[in-house]
Amino acid sequence: MAETLGSLIDKMTIKDLREYHLQESLRLKTNKFPAADTRRMIALVQRQKKRMLREIETFILAAAAGRVALRDEKLKMYNAAADMNRIPQLATVAEAISCLAQKNTELWHLEDQARRKDVTLAFIGSIKKKIDLANQQRNDLIDRIDALLEETLSKRRK
Repeated sequence: MAETLGSLIDKMTIKDLREYHLQESLRLKTNKFPAADTRRMIALVQRQKKRMLREIETFILAAAAGRVALRDEKLKMYNAAADMNRIPQLATVAEAISCLAQKNTELWHLEDQARRKDVTLAFIGSIKKKIDLANQQRNDLIDRIDALLEETLSKRRK
């Protein structure tokens, strides 16, 4: 898959979530790893985020200049057609970015639920169904960011 603004934003929100949870584990002293290892992981994520921010800025400039593909729609075949495009009507790139960040937060928490050791397999199965739907919505939001960017840039070029 080629990188698009949507895919870059998706990666950035996941890095933000990772950093947040690592910081929280240090603050609450609930880290699964020694504190020194957790601090190293935080530093790594922060370096990755800086690179990602540069990559996003570079992509936006290249997109405005018409030098990159703006869309790379994915073909996900594991969900029913009725489950696709079940996202809010979004009019701006910023709204779509906000929705994507929220969806990634939802997915993070669902994945936490699926990793629980104190629940039945039936519970985990029900969570897996929610993960599948949320992941489809995540992909639809990535595509919506890309479509909105394309629409915005084409309007400005006229």
